Amino acid sequence: MQKLLATLTLAVTAFAQAPPPPKPVISPEVHDNHTVTFRLKAPNAKAVFLNMEGSQRSAMVKDADGIWSFTTPALEPDLYGYTFQVDGVGLMDPGTSLMKPNIRGLSSMVHVPGPATLPWEITDIPHGAVDHRYYHSVVVGDDRDYYVYTPPGYDPAAKKKYPVLYLLHGYSDDASGWTAVGRANFILDHLIAGGQAVPMLVVMTLGYGAPEIVVRNSTASLGEPELRDKNYTKYRDALFQEVMPAVEKGYRVSADRKMRAIAGLSMGGAESLFVGLNALDKFAYVGAFSAGGASSDYEKTYPAVNAAANTKLSLLWVACGTEDRLIEPNRKFRAWLQEKGVKHVDIETPGMHTWLVWRRNLAAFAPLLFR
Repeated sequence: MQKLLATLTLAVTAFAQAPPPPKPVISPEVHDNHTVTFRLKAPNAKAVFLNMEGSQRSAMVKDADGIWSFTTPALEPDLYGYTFQVDGVGLMDPGTSLMKPNIRGLSSMVHVPGPATLPWEITDIPHGAVDHRYYHSVVVGDDRDYYVYTPPGYDPAAKKKYPVLYLLHGYSDDASGWTAVGRANFILDHLIAGGQAVPMLVVMTLGYGAPEIVVRNSTASLGEPELRDKNYTKYRDALFQEVMPAVEKGYRVSADRKMRAIAGLSMGGAESLFVGLNALDKFAYVGAFSAGGASSDYEKTYPAVNAAANTKLSLLWVACGTEDRLIEPNRKFRAWLQEKGVKHVDIETPGMHTWLVWRRNLAAFAPLLFR
């Protein structure tokens, strides 16, 4: 008994003398003034930088405890992707579970909350549902997925048929990009609840007709003309032959071209133009957000696009951020459309090649559809 008491005494004494656990590293810390402090404990690191969506790279400063930190200026309410660069190596933030999915490189995300009027904020309004579908693509030769947003009140047993928007992601994103990062479902919820957009289904597909272009460490590139053309044509074929028939069989969507739209961002914007403008028998609405990666040989890429297309196009909407590296190619394409006499809407907004621009593009584009 005395031995046991002695052992317990020693254990209690050792516990009492143990150093306190280290303070948790809080990161990211969003302040009331919309600034954000990022922190990372890396006492042996020589240089740490913050790479944040929509901003230039920022050097972080180390304190006496080996914690590197950086506080941003006041940020516009939104969601921002970011990573730390530690002695040249990119790292996610271990302090948060909010993640930005991407095939070629994951990153963390921080949410700077804003008023309930922002369409991507989650608020107390009726919400639609998002279905995740899988299928084997004979056209491309792989197993893949797509997402389907159904609006509030959607009844699969009802006779009513809905319009449908096919919404495409950008290069290196996967099929979840528009929901996991773009918050397309919440944007549509807000617009529909406020009477700004008609209830519609949104189909978000995997946008690779040549999946080899997105494999990590692959030498394949979207800049190779043959591979680029394969990517777009195979994607189109999978969309027409596999996804659209499955959607029209499984959901209450209209097959009327006037009730179909296609739009996308970056690579998906170029695919939307390629697919939509060459299939005006299938789509009346076409949108491109910061389109990139398409051929600049417009006559070859869009052989049937001329003033006669105006009779079929209800809307051709071409947008890009003014600080985007793709602003000049987009201006060149819009100038070509003007030369051909094709009616379209030119949109230029502040911003870089980021989701901060594309969420706002969708919020502005969706209310124009199916009116």
